[in-house]
Amino acid sequence: MKKAFLIVAVILIFDQALKFWIKTTMCLGQEINVMGDWFIIHFTENPGMAFGMQFAGDYGKLLLSIFRIIAIVGIIYYLYVITRKKVKTGLIASLSLVLAGAMGNMIDSAFYGMIFSSSNYFEVARLFPVEGGYGTFLHGRVVDMFYFPVFQGFYPSWVPFVGGDDFIFFRPVFNIADSSITIGVILMILFQKQFYHKQEPVNETE
Repeated sequence: MKKAFLIVAVILIFDQALKFWIKTTMCLGQEINVMGDWFIIHFTENPGMAFGMQFAGDYGKLLLSIFRIIAIVGIIYYLYVITRKKVKTGLIASLSLVLAGAMGNMIDSAFYGMIFSSSNYFEVARLFPVEGGYGTFLHGRVVDMFYFPVFQGFYPSWVPFVGGDDFIFFRPVFNIADSSITIGVILMILFQKQFYHKQEPVNETE
Protein backbone atom coordinates (compact mmCIF):
# COMPACT_ATOMS: atom_id res chain seq x y z
CA MET A 1 0.00 0.00 0.00
CA LYS A 2 2.98 2.29 0.56
CA LYS A 3 3.91 2.15 -3.15
CA ALA A 4 0.36 3.04 -4.15
CA PHE A 5 0.25 5.91 -1.66
CA LEU A 6 3.59 7.27 -2.92
CA ILE A 7 2.48 7.21 -6.57
CA VAL A 8 -0.84 8.90 -5.77
CA ALA A 9 0.83 11.53 -3.58
CA VAL A 10 3.46 12.45 -6.19
CA ILE A 11 0.89 12.73 -9.01
CA LEU A 12 -1.46 14.83 -6.86
CA ILE A 13 1.30 17.20 -5.76
CA PHE A 14 2.45 17.89 -9.32
CA ASP A 15 -1.11 18.06 -10.66
CA GLN A 16 -2.39 20.49 -8.06
CA ALA A 17 0.79 22.60 -7.96
CA LEU A 18 0.59 23.16 -11.72
CA LYS A 19 -3.14 23.91 -11.61
CA PHE A 20 -2.68 26.43 -8.78
CA TRP A 21 0.11 28.12 -10.73
CA ILE A 22 -1.98 28.27 -13.90
CA LYS A 23 -5.05 29.49 -12.06
CA THR A 24 -3.26 32.27 -10.17
CA THR A 25 -0.91 33.55 -12.89
CA MET A 26 -2.78 33.22 -16.21
CA CYS A 27 -6.01 34.60 -17.64
CA LEU A 28 -8.47 32.22 -19.24
CA GLY A 29 -7.36 31.49 -22.80
CA GLN A 30 -3.80 32.75 -22.24
CA GLU A 31 -1.05 30.72 -23.89
CA ILE A 32 2.65 30.05 -23.38
CA ASN A 33 4.54 28.44 -26.25
CA VAL A 34 6.83 25.87 -24.64
CA MET A 35 8.20 24.23 -27.80
CA GLY A 36 7.28 26.18 -30.88
CA ASP A 37 3.68 25.85 -32.02
CA TRP A 38 3.26 22.16 -31.18
CA PHE A 39 3.57 22.21 -27.36
CA ILE A 40 1.56 25.01 -25.78
CA ILE A 41 0.42 25.78 -22.24
CA HIS A 42 -3.15 26.91 -22.93
CA PHE A 43 -5.30 27.75 -19.92
CA THR A 44 -8.85 26.49 -20.22
CA GLU A 45 -11.47 25.07 -17.87
CA ASN A 46 -14.19 22.46 -18.26
CA PRO A 47 -17.12 21.33 -16.10
CA GLY A 48 -15.41 18.13 -15.05
CA MET A 49 -14.74 15.49 -17.69
CA ALA A 50 -11.37 14.43 -19.08
CA PHE A 51 -9.76 16.11 -22.10
CA GLY A 52 -12.14 19.07 -22.07
CA MET A 53 -15.31 17.05 -22.65
CA GLN A 54 -18.50 18.33 -21.06
CA PHE A 55 -21.47 16.82 -19.27
CA ALA A 56 -24.93 18.37 -19.63
CA GLY A 57 -25.98 20.94 -17.02
CA ASP A 58 -25.59 21.23 -13.25
CA TYR A 59 -27.39 17.94 -12.60
CA GLY A 60 -25.14 16.18 -15.08
CA LYS A 61 -22.07 17.56 -13.32
CA LEU A 62 -23.44 16.52 -9.94
CA LEU A 63 -24.05 12.97 -11.21
CA LEU A 64 -20.55 12.91 -12.68
CA SER A 65 -19.06 14.02 -9.35
CA ILE A 66 -21.01 11.38 -7.43
CA PHE A 67 -19.91 8.71 -9.90
CA ARG A 68 -16.29 9.86 -9.58
CA ILE A 69 -16.46 9.70 -5.77
CA ILE A 70 -17.88 6.17 -5.92
CA ALA A 71 -15.14 5.17 -8.40
CA ILE A 72 -12.43 6.63 -6.16
CA VAL A 73 -13.72 4.77 -3.10
CA GLY A 74 -13.97 1.56 -5.14
CA ILE A 75 -10.40 1.85 -6.45
CA ILE A 76 -9.04 2.61 -2.97
CA TYR A 77 -10.79 -0.47 -1.58
CA TYR A 78 -9.58 -2.66 -4.45
CA LEU A 79 -6.01 -1.39 -4.03
CA TYR A 80 -6.19 -2.19 -0.32
CA VAL A 81 -7.33 -5.73 -1.08
CA ILE A 82 -4.78 -6.54 -3.80
CA THR A 83 -1.83 -5.01 -1.93
CA ARG A 84 -2.42 -7.60 0.79
CA LYS A 85 -1.94 -10.32 -1.81
CA LYS A 86 0.95 -11.25 -4.08
CA VAL A 87 0.07 -9.25 -7.18
CA LYS A 88 2.22 -7.67 -9.85
CA THR A 89 3.71 -4.30 -8.93
CA GLY A 90 2.68 -3.08 -12.37
CA LEU A 91 -1.00 -3.62 -11.56
CA ILE A 92 -0.68 -1.65 -8.34
CA ALA A 93 1.14 1.15 -10.16
CA SER A 94 -1.45 1.26 -12.98
CA LEU A 95 -4.40 1.42 -10.59
CA SER A 96 -2.59 4.04 -8.53
CA LEU A 97 -2.18 6.20 -11.64
CA VAL A 98 -5.91 5.94 -12.39
CA LEU A 99 -6.75 6.72 -8.77
CA ALA A 100 -4.43 9.73 -8.67
CA GLY A 101 -5.92 11.13 -11.87
CA ALA A 102 -9.48 10.69 -10.65
CA MET A 103 -8.65 12.33 -7.33
CA GLY A 104 -6.81 15.20 -9.02
CA ASN A 105 -9.79 16.19 -11.16
CA MET A 106 -12.17 15.52 -8.27
CA ILE A 107 -10.33 18.09 -6.15
CA ASP A 108 -10.91 20.70 -8.86
CA SER A 109 -14.59 19.85 -9.15
CA ALA A 110 -15.19 19.70 -5.41
CA PHE A 111 -13.23 22.68 -4.10
CA TYR A 112 -12.01 25.10 -6.79
CA GLY A 113 -15.38 26.81 -7.03
CA MET A 114 -15.23 27.49 -3.30
CA ILE A 115 -11.63 28.74 -3.01
CA PHE A 116 -11.06 30.64 -6.28
CA SER A 117 -12.69 33.63 -7.90
CA SER A 118 -13.77 33.01 -11.47
CA SER A 119 -11.13 33.08 -14.19
CA ASN A 120 -11.90 35.19 -17.24
CA TYR A 121 -10.14 36.53 -20.32
CA PHE A 122 -9.14 39.80 -18.64
CA GLU A 123 -8.37 38.95 -15.01
CA VAL A 124 -6.38 36.31 -13.14
CA ALA A 125 -8.31 34.36 -10.51
CA ARG A 126 -7.75 35.10 -6.83
CA LEU A 127 -7.29 32.48 -4.15
CA PHE A 128 -9.73 32.75 -1.21
CA PRO A 129 -11.45 35.95 -2.44
CA VAL A 130 -13.25 38.04 0.19
CA GLU A 131 -16.54 37.81 -1.72
CA GLY A 132 -16.32 34.05 -1.87
CA GLY A 133 -15.63 31.63 -4.70
CA TYR A 134 -17.33 31.35 -8.05
CA GLY A 135 -19.22 28.14 -7.24
CA THR A 136 -20.40 25.73 -4.60
CA PHE A 137 -19.18 22.33 -3.45
CA LEU A 138 -18.92 19.85 -6.38
CA HIS A 139 -19.52 22.64 -8.89
CA GLY A 140 -15.96 23.74 -9.57
CA ARG A 141 -14.35 23.63 -13.01
CA VAL A 142 -11.38 21.44 -13.89
CA VAL A 143 -8.23 23.28 -14.97
CA ASP A 144 -6.61 22.08 -18.22
CA MET A 145 -3.42 23.35 -19.82
CA PHE A 146 -1.54 20.90 -22.08
CA TYR A 147 -2.18 21.50 -25.77
CA PHE A 148 -0.34 19.63 -28.54
CA PRO A 149 -1.48 20.86 -31.98
CA VAL A 150 1.18 18.72 -33.67
CA PHE A 151 -0.52 18.60 -37.05
CA GLN A 152 -2.98 21.04 -38.59
CA GLY A 153 -4.83 20.91 -41.87
CA PHE A 154 -8.30 20.54 -43.38
CA TYR A 155 -10.68 17.62 -43.79
CA PRO A 156 -11.14 16.59 -47.44
CA SER A 157 -14.31 18.01 -48.98
CA TRP A 158 -15.75 14.52 -49.48
CA VAL A 159 -15.75 13.70 -45.73
CA PRO A 160 -19.39 13.80 -44.47
CA PHE A 161 -20.37 16.58 -42.04
CA VAL A 162 -16.81 17.94 -41.52
CA GLY A 163 -15.57 18.27 -45.13
CA GLY A 164 -13.60 21.49 -45.51
CA ASP A 165 -13.40 22.16 -41.77
CA ASP A 166 -10.04 22.64 -40.11
CA PHE A 167 -8.33 19.62 -38.55
CA ILE A 168 -5.99 19.69 -35.56
CA PHE A 169 -4.18 16.74 -34.02
CA PHE A 170 -4.17 16.66 -31.02
CA ARG A 171 -7.05 19.10 -30.35
CA PRO A 172 -8.14 18.30 -26.75
CA VAL A 173 -6.52 20.27 -23.92
CA PHE A 174 -5.73 18.15 -20.86
CA ASN A 175 -3.88 18.08 -17.55
CA ILE A 176 -1.59 15.83 -15.49
CA ALA A 177 -4.58 14.02 -13.95
CA ASP A 178 -5.99 13.16 -17.39
CA SER A 179 -2.57 11.88 -18.46
CA SER A 180 -2.28 9.77 -15.31
CA ILE A 181 -5.65 8.11 -15.93
CA THR A 182 -4.84 7.49 -19.59
CA ILE A 183 -1.42 5.96 -18.87
CA GLY A 184 -2.85 3.75 -16.12
CA VAL A 185 -5.64 2.43 -18.34
CA ILE A 186 -3.29 1.82 -21.28
CA LEU A 187 -0.87 -0.11 -19.07
CA MET A 188 -3.68 -2.32 -17.76
CA ILE A 189 -4.89 -3.04 -21.30
CA LEU A 190 -1.42 -3.78 -22.66
CA PHE A 191 -0.28 -5.94 -19.76
CA GLN A 192 -3.55 -7.44 -18.56
CA LYS A 193 -2.34 -11.01 -19.15
CA GLN A 194 0.76 -10.44 -17.03
CA PHE A 195 -1.09 -8.51 -14.33
CA TYR A 196 -3.92 -11.00 -13.91
CA HIS A 197 -2.04 -14.21 -14.75
CA LYS A 198 -2.56 -16.88 -12.17
CA GLN A 199 0.35 -19.18 -11.61
CA GLU A 200 -0.53 -22.77 -12.35
CA PRO A 201 -0.01 -25.23 -9.51
CA VAL A 202 3.07 -27.40 -9.86
CA ASN A 203 2.44 -31.16 -9.97
CA GLU A 204 4.71 -32.86 -7.50
CA THR A 205 6.15 -36.21 -8.58
CA GLU A 206 7.25 -38.86 -6.16
